Amino acid sequence: MKKIISIVTSAYNEEGCVSFFAESIKKIFEELKEYDFEVIFVENGSTDRTYEKMLEINKNDKRFKIVQLSRNFRMDGGITAGLKYVRGDAAILMTVNLQDRPTLIPQLIKKWEEGYEHVYAIVKSRPGKTIFRRINSKLFYIIINYLTDGLIPKNASDYRLIDKKIVPIINDIYERNRFMRGLFAWIGFNSIGIEFERDRRYAGRSHAHFWKVLELALKGIFAFSYKPIYFISAIGFIIALFSFSYLIYNIFKIIVYGVPFAGYGTIISIILFLFGFNFFILGIVALYIAQVYEEVKQRPNYIVKGTVGMDA
Repeated sequence: MKKIISIVTSAYNEEGCVSFFAESIKKIFEELKEYDFEVIFVENGSTDRTYEKMLEINKNDKRFKIVQLSRNFRMDGGITAGLKYVRGDAAILMTVNLQDRPTLIPQLIKKWEEGYEHVYAIVKSRPGKTIFRRINSKLFYIIINYLTDGLIPKNASDYRLIDKKIVPIINDIYERNRFMRGLFAWIGFNSIGIEFERDRRYAGRSHAHFWKVLELALKGIFAFSYKPIYFISAIGFIIALFSFSYLIYNIFKIIVYGVPFAGYGTIISIILFLFGFNFFILGIVALYIAQVYEEVKQRPNYIVKGTVGMDA
């Protein structure tokens, strides 16, 4: 009996990519005849003809199945939804825009067959991205790698293969602030990375705008690291110690020399510094509170509007 490989991909306004993605994946199917495949398209609230294109693909090839969401739940919400429907011995998560080149799939499967339960793709280059965006990506991985004590590998992408034993574990994690790269790293298992050259997107425009990327980065940092809290606690203790020492010094100075008029500039500088630092601290605390608030509401990570081909 052949092993089944499930491919999960989330699409938002990708009408120009889905058909070519399907054709590219079929070539991999032909190359790996020793496996059976299924593809789970997650239609992530698109406003173009992405869903209609998916229906056409499903009509011609029942291996392509569809999960339609009620609105856009972003990449992590879409992947979470798709994982609920996989039935394969392994699942491959990838983008539909073909930046995650399908030709890497045989290598992912090979490593899985060697005994690795989690095989993730490491991005060597990011063609089509601005220098500013590439620098941001490098800084993000340096920062999050440090803050999580190396939990999240540098330049690890969402493109990965996971064994079937990992799928129910991810499905049972009801965390609302989902940073999938962090979750897969956190659960452990026998893992290995494979470097690959990321391709340019096949068609359409990138949805990874600056503020969305920044939001995702902050979500990843504050979901998997307590170091910012420890940092502000340590700095607060140092400032408090310095302030107390300075207070003792001033009391001694007043007793010995009296109250001088000079020092107005110093006082204002200290006040402004402390106010600025306090607001910085409040900003970090607010981000943690926002994450807690999101978890407490317990809203679902996605809402399924309908499915196509799941009974096939």
